[in-house]
Amino acid sequence: MPRSLTNSAAALAFATSTLVLSAPASAMDGWIEKASPHSVEKTVMQLTAAIEKAGAKVFAVIDHQAGAKSVGLDMPATTLVLFGNPKIGTPIMQANPMAAHDLPIRVLVWSKDGQTQMAALAPETFKTRYGVDPAMKPLQMMQGAVGKFMDAAAQ
Repeated sequence: MPRSLTNSAAALAFATSTLVLSAPASAMDGWIEKASPHSVEKTVMQLTAAIEKAGAKVFAVIDHQAGAKSVGLDMPATTLVLFGNPKIGTPIMQANPMAAHDLPIRVLVWSKDGQTQMAALAPETFKTRYGVDPAMKPLQMMQGAVGKFMDAAAQ
């Protein structure tokens, strides 16, 4: 491959990834977003309580701010909550095992300019990304659950 083509391809790839990675979640399709009037810590507490109350399982809570601090770096409060229900997620992964890449469900809770935000990959994204039948009941259940849990976290 000619060097100029390789450099052009690399430049295009870099520009594209920079654009995607630097764009706010609201600018990207496929996300459910919600602001919370509470701190990141309280929002995460309320989110995990709502998940557990509904009978789903919280698999992990990852405190990215603490991770950054452990290596001498600073970042705003940023926590990732991974949760799911095998009765809902398993049929989706059976339809396409690649869906396991985006399961269990993740809700990111972070502070930006003093405001707490939440974002999760919209379950409807599984339709296009993994070819999952949009009429599949577990997919519809997941859609309702994510919104319900984020609403509870923001109350």
